[in-house]
Amino acid sequence: MFEICVEHTFAAAHFLRNYYGKCENLHGHNYRVQVGMEGVELDEAGMLFDFARLKERLRETSSYLDHQNLNELKPFDEINPSAENIAKFICEDMQKGLDGAKISYVRVWETDTSYAIYRP
Repeated sequence: MFEICVEHTFAAAHFLRNYYGKCENLHGHNYRVQVGMEGVELDEAGMLFDFARLKERLRETSSYLDHQNLNELKPFDEINPSAENIAKFICEDMQKGLDGAKISYVRVWETDTSYAIYRP
């Protein structure tokens, strides 16, 4: 099994609904996102997938979220913009443009020491 990973960062604000604590108030994070892809076969160039293409898809998805109040964006206008839900959103959005390649996980850090992982 082969695996490749790329990372990107973006900044955004959010607040959590139905939560009682500091995070119920509007606040921001410098999010760090890591996307992993896995597979058993390499292409004729000896690569699982082109890093440049995977990074570009992550930048495209992140640009929708960057410098926004996530609570005002779909789907977070209806679901909480928790790290878990953000990871799932990024995974599903990125998967749309990857022509059969499979995302194995998305990891989203809200802080240097706290992250959530979504595996489809």
